[in-house]
Amino acid sequence: MSYQKRPYNGYNKRDDNGHGYEKKDGEGRSYPKRDGDARPYQKRDGDARPYQKRDGDARPYQKRDGDARPYQKRDGDARPYQKRDGFQKRAPKIDRPIKEVEEVKPVADPDELPFIILGRNAVKEAIKSERSIDYILVNKEMDGSLREIVNMARDSKLVIRETDKHKLDEVCMPFGHGGKTANHQGIVAYAAGVEYCSVGDILRYAKEKNEEPFVIVLDGVEDPHNLGSIIRSAECAGAHGVIIGKRRSASVTAATVKASAGATSHMHIARVVNINGAIEELKRAKLWVAGADMAGRPMQQQGLNGALALVIGNEGDGLSKLVKDNCDFLVSIPLKGKLDSLNAAVAAAILMFEKNRQDDAIREEN
Repeated sequence: MSYQKRPYNGYNKRDDNGHGYEKKDGEGRSYPKRDGDARPYQKRDGDARPYQKRDGDARPYQKRDGDARPYQKRDGDARPYQKRDGFQKRAPKIDRPIKEVEEVKPVADPDELPFIILGRNAVKEAIKSERSIDYILVNKEMDGSLREIVNMARDSKLVIRETDKHKLDEVCMPFGHGGKTANHQGIVAYAAGVEYCSVGDILRYAKEKNEEPFVIVLDGVEDPHNLGSIIRSAECAGAHGVIIGKRRSASVTAATVKASAGATSHMHIARVVNINGAIEELKRAKLWVAGADMAGRPMQQQGLNGALALVIGNEGDGLSKLVKDNCDFLVSIPLKGKLDSLNAAVAAAILMFEKNRQDDAIREEN
């Protein structure tokens, strides 16, 4: 098959019948020629720009002084992570057995637990009174008086364990003050428990001695050291017993025994539920009940001789209203200074020995 080759004149001219398009001469254009330097946009005068020219070195941000940066420069090789040496392989996960929760056992009454007797005099008096003692801890480095107490304990066939001072300090730390351990003086005795008695036991003890009963009743004394001091004074004054309450009152603890210097081993101590009930029992036993109160009569003008129950109130509030109303009379201690009250233990001791003075005066008259 053959075809006719057409000449090329810058464009393909198809035929002479006017088909195709018209040949453009020279600079032929499809749009009109503009005069001069006309342009489809306006020429700006000078150096006009669509934005404002900033003066100097103005910037939309503050220039930082020196080497200021928005982060802290780390010293040396500090990194926010620990540098690991080499490659650490994770330990395989171990399936551990789940521990069973142990049953919580009820806590025993603190007054039924064994308690500690601190100090040489307290331990010595406990041994003399044949009190039940589980065992005794003593410092290995003994002096003369400490060795004497140990010999007494051996004669009583008590268990003795020698230890160092550090162990004794650790045992006595809960009974100290101001973060310091209690003064154990190199010896500690673990007693079997507090041997309380009843009000009837106190009255029977006075009858066995063929003496008129003299009883100290404490209405809300909360400080164990005050309690120990009162028991010590009561023993020295010849009282037959001390009555304390179970509520709102200190019980006989190791601190009490230490403050009493061993007097708790010789004193009958009754712990009652109701102080007013105990007062009524004493009244039925023909005892006069005297309450220590600043509103009472001066002790020199009030008779305290004979069978007597002396009631001492709380350190801050004194006698409660019901106990005060239940007393036969109130007695006070004359004061000459600027303060209007004494420590409960001190006031109790003064009244106890005032009673002894009056008893001795009546014996001399007879």
